[in-house]
Amino acid sequence: MNTLLVTGVGAVIGYGAARSARAARYPVRVVGMDIYGNAAGRHWCDRFERAVPAASPEYPEFVRDLVQRHAVDLVLPCIEQDVARMSAERASFADLPAQFVLNPPELLEVAADKWLTHLRLVEAGLPVIPTRLGGSFDELSAELGTPFLLKPRRSYASKGIRTIHDARDLHYWRPEAGDTFMAQRIVGNPDSEYSVGLFGYGEGSYSHAITLRRRLSSEGSTAQAWVESPPGLERRIAELVALFRPLGPTNLQFRRHEGEFLLLEVNPRLSSSNSLRTAFGINEVELCLEYYLQGRRPSPRAIQPGCAVRFLEDLVTYDGDPV
Repeated sequence: MNTLLVTGVGAVIGYGAARSARAARYPVRVVGMDIYGNAAGRHWCDRFERAVPAASPEYPEFVRDLVQRHAVDLVLPCIEQDVARMSAERASFADLPAQFVLNPPELLEVAADKWLTHLRLVEAGLPVIPTRLGGSFDELSAELGTPFLLKPRRSYASKGIRTIHDARDLHYWRPEAGDTFMAQRIVGNPDSEYSVGLFGYGEGSYSHAITLRRRLSSEGSTAQAWVESPPGLERRIAELVALFRPLGPTNLQFRRHEGEFLLLEVNPRLSSSNSLRTAFGINEVELCLEYYLQGRRPSPRAIQPGCAVRFLEDLVTYDGDPV
């Protein structure tokens, strides 16, 4: 039996991955870690470890100790902070027997900065959402229309995005964004957003793509989802995979605008909808077990059409139970 280390099991991506591991066709022992001791995902893990923050100087040694002590075979970082730090520490982890599910450093660098992502699309001649780096309200509104979006270059789950209607809005929100904000035209509508999960092979090919049209929650994750395969999207996915060359589970987010699928961002890791994809037939954790531990490209899976709605659920522990 293999042992899987899942990070961030207190967040929707992490506990979704832990639950997907439980649903995998292969027996696997799950070790979960999170900086919070009461992380909900610990209840889907065989063992749980209270983690040090990814920014901590002790983090590399903490991960090394965890891998060695639990004989971990595969490390699956599930939140941005763990992905970034583990990628930065690749050299210090190189002698460990475990494999790490990480995209190439080049893709992680580009995907972490929305402006760099935009520039790569422009250089490749692919359709882009009109975007500017800085400028006055008059300049931005003339080019992007009003309202437009003010976005941090580095953010996730729609955090820090503001809608700018007039010069007063820009004056109010600009200090929060700092000098690295970018402004972007609003395209499509909330019902035309698509999340694509796929498994890349690092040389421009991929498999197991599944597309969810989705509505977002106020936290920026998927609240409702419908399995769809809209015409034209597959071609755009192939173009982007050829450009970015992802390795392992990767998420592409799109808005459909005037018949064109425009890339919002690349998430070079599991996404918050990984548990939904498992429910519809594509268990991305299971794909990782086949590729990284069995040394083969994952076998085909059948996608089950349907829709999903997320809702709040209570996880209750009683006196004497671990928290």
